[in-house]
Amino acid sequence: MWFAKERYLTILKVLYLALFIWSAIAPKDYAIWFLEIVGVIFVIFIYAYFHKSIQFSITTNVWFFMAVCLITIGAHYSFPDVPLFDHLKGFFGMERNNYDKLGHLVQGILPVLISREVLVKKNITKDIYWNNLISFCVAMAVTSVYELIEWLFIVLFGDNNYTSDVLGTQGYIWDAQSDMLFAMIGALLAIFLGHKHLLAIVRKSTIHQ
Repeated sequence: MWFAKERYLTILKVLYLALFIWSAIAPKDYAIWFLEIVGVIFVIFIYAYFHKSIQFSITTNVWFFMAVCLITIGAHYSFPDVPLFDHLKGFFGMERNNYDKLGHLVQGILPVLISREVLVKKNITKDIYWNNLISFCVAMAVTSVYELIEWLFIVLFGDNNYTSDVLGTQGYIWDAQSDMLFAMIGALLAIFLGHKHLLAIVRKSTIHQ
């Protein structure tokens, strides 16, 4: 079992390394790429540090992998110019490229998955209802802080094409609010559709005590 888990983690690392190399080759703008990738690398190191003591589940690891992949792809093209979502924009008659909304949806899912494992495995609470409530609050706190950082970025550099490419705002006045909405939807999906995942974590933690 341990061998199988280490093998799948190795596969995820190799796949991300390949994506990282692709992302670094002739991106839309290296300044935009660098700003996005610095954040990704920082998050990866933080996650890896806590993984040593928490030993996150396969579900959480896979969602983390998808989250960093989404940002890495966005770093290559810039979030407003990801080709697939440009095609979807035309197909559905949307006014903007909504790739960043997919990222914020995952931004709501991942903090819930991480929080519930920390709360259970650090013996903070194994109560299902408290775990869900705290995990939801953590997810909303994360997206709120992220939006404040985006606001500060625009204050410092202005609302222009450069900041739009970095943040994916595309001139939408309700961008921050809609980002938080999508994160909230992601958090609620993780809570209600991931109920069995939480029960499995609690059960496994109880057995190992």
